[in-house]
Amino acid sequence: MAKSTHAGIPWLRYIRQKVKDRVHFWPFDGWSIPLNRSVVAEVYPALWKRTFPSEGRTPDQQDAFAITKWLQGADDDGSLERFFCPEIEPHERKNAETEGWILGVS
Repeated sequence: MAKSTHAGIPWLRYIRQKVKDRVHFWPFDGWSIPLNRSVVAEVYPALWKRTFPSEGRTPDQQDAFAITKWLQGADDDGSLERFFCPEIEPHERKNAETEGWILGVS
């Protein structure tokens, strides 16, 4: 995990520098997403990857597919917004604002 973190942080910084406030880093920039913003959020594919048949996809492809299908379904049925405001304890929310949170975990 540390290797991925160290590899990813410079890319997140690069994105922030290039697109400025057109991207929302959730939950660091806040729990609510302003209109007309792209969102960067941490996800955990294992939450949904077994929900969808793999149909010959590699494990990495299945992870990406499952996340996009879950996001699409949650957006379509109107439940996505509640995942961006999970019902968590105040101390967990405070920690998550510094350490992050996994989208879809409540």
